[in-house]
Amino acid sequence: MPVKPLSGVLDIAPYVPGAAGAPGAQKVYKLSANESALGASPKAGAAYRGLAMDGLHLYPDGSANALREAIGAAHQLDPARIFCGAGSDEILQLLMHTYVGRGDNIVQTRHGFLMYSIFATGAGAEVRYAPEKELTADVDALLEAVNEKTKAVFLANPNNPTGTYIPYQELERLRQGLRDDILLVIDAAYAEYIEQEDYGDPARLVHDSDNTIMTRTFSKAYGLGALRLGWAYGPADMIEVLNRVRTPFNVNAAALAAGVAALEDQTFIWKNRAFTNAERARVSEAITGLSNAFDAGLKITPSIGNFLLVHFPDVPGKNADTIYKALAEGGVLVRPVGAYQLPHALRITIGDVQANNRLLDLLKACIAA
Repeated sequence: MPVKPLSGVLDIAPYVPGAAGAPGAQKVYKLSANESALGASPKAGAAYRGLAMDGLHLYPDGSANALREAIGAAHQLDPARIFCGAGSDEILQLLMHTYVGRGDNIVQTRHGFLMYSIFATGAGAEVRYAPEKELTADVDALLEAVNEKTKAVFLANPNNPTGTYIPYQELERLRQGLRDDILLVIDAAYAEYIEQEDYGDPARLVHDSDNTIMTRTFSKAYGLGALRLGWAYGPADMIEVLNRVRTPFNVNAAALAAGVAALEDQTFIWKNRAFTNAERARVSEAITGLSNAFDAGLKITPSIGNFLLVHFPDVPGKNADTIYKALAEGGVLVRPVGAYQLPHALRITIGDVQANNRLLDLLKACIAA
């Protein structure tokens, strides 16, 4: 008789990443995974290659000292309160399995990042979903969803896959409305793309309150998705706990070296942000123009991330499923978001100019047919 997994594990719907291949297409444009439009900093690439040539036989620095120091310098944060992980996903999972257990619950937004619910279910906890307003987190709804068994609230700000955000003032109101014994996790994976002044700095909330932690990633604007590198900033005691439960060498040496070099090239981040945000505006305007010209009924959720959430009418031949297949046949891969309870929408990453133009050409052909 086979060994059975713990109760609830088989209830997890596995996370399905964005498609990476389009059989039959001569050239593939991958706009399905919110990857960096401009790749990675050449300095990060050089650091990675140098490590690959000379240091593969050596274990990495288990405490990630150089990277924590570099993050602290770049963001004016105390390195002792920084934790580095194999992507922010690892940190989210460690937080879940350290602070949330069987019989507890977490609260997240209705269309929040899927990994929160996956990790919570794996820990034997209930997931309580708070409704959103116009696909934007609603602080009152989040607070209403909290009960005596709530151990943590997970909030992606900006959110994936909607691209929406709440301003810092609302983030403060959320923390103030939670019990002191509830962990607030602010997932700021797309923070490098943000230009809105009212977004503020989530690290301030970590300083000003207990039981609040912010997670960040090098997978988006820094373009290091292949290396799986993330970090968190939190209370000293929480960072100490995370260091107790992580594996001894949880971040590989190549990621550590590339991360330090990437942080030293903030000019690249500025260029990537400026390019991506300008292209996001151009693509959004073009899609809106196409929809109006052909009376297609497309709608776009305003986004401050490196992607757009485009809603398609539930009309045969013009719906999200049909458009997804037509784009894939033409070599453009985007992301269906039915798993996020958004079956009539597609999430489209902002790529380079060639990729974005190919997307617009194919989309025009689809809706004009």
